[in-house]
Amino acid sequence: MTDPAPLLVVDGANVVGSVPDGWWRDRRGAAARLRDLLVPLASTGLPAAAGAPPWAVGVPLDVVLVTEGAARGVPPVPGVRIAEAAGSGDDLIADLAAEAAGRRCLVVTADRGLRARVEAAGATCAGPRTVRPR
Repeated sequence: MTDPAPLLVVDGANVVGSVPDGWWRDRRGAAARLRDLLVPLASTGLPAAAGAPPWAVGVPLDVVLVTEGAARGVPPVPGVRIAEAAGSGDDLIADLAAEAAGRRCLVVTADRGLRARVEAAGATCAGPRTVRPR
């Protein structure tokens, strides 16, 4: 039996908010643009960029984009699943990291509190530039 693809969980609100491009005028549209940027990662993995762990570089990934609030309603596309938080996106991300115990899991966020929670669950963390270079 082969190991499952590493799980890539993207904190949509945090990553979208990392670039001041007017995302606040259309949060759902900004989340959809981020989703579309993530599609190639499902088949090619992360580029050898700062913050990307070696086990996630150049290998297919199971990509999950977490949305919350006004960004909810973005449909999934082939290669990117959408996990909509009914409440706190951070709580959903922490739950996904805990559910991935025993599996390689990378959470992309700059939120220090969230990083501590998911690392306690065994996940690795990287900053927004890992998936959204400036």
